[in-house]
Amino acid sequence: QVQLVESGGGLVQAGGSLRLSCAASGRAFSYYAMGWFRQAPGKEREFVAAISWSGGNTYYADSVKGRFTISRDNAKNTVYLQMNDLKPEDTAVYSCVVDRNIAVVASIPAYWGQGTQVTVSS
Repeated sequence: QVQLVESGGGLVQAGGSLRLSCAASGRAFSYYAMGWFRQAPGKEREFVAAISWSGGNTYYADSVKGRFTISRDNAKNTVYLQMNDLKPEDTAVYSCVVDRNIAVVASIPAYWGQGTQVTVSS
């Protein structure tokens, strides 16, 4: 019903920046929120950021607040995650998610992408 494809991951030095993209295809909802989770090796999956349909509301994990910015382009069915001042602890597989609203996206989103690897060297 919904396919999410992430891109933009890679290897970057601490203090550097990356921008992740996630393109959605198919249709599950007329209006939907999107967001990002991440999972580091040996760690539990954690919520990163979410954005409402209009882009007017955003929500960030405390660990990334002030460094990461989530945005979206509905004409392209795409959500972005601009990551600045990256730290080694940001190293993880980042997955794009979609569901009805920010609350659900941040907790138990229905649809997940395959993930893209972000590696930050010290």
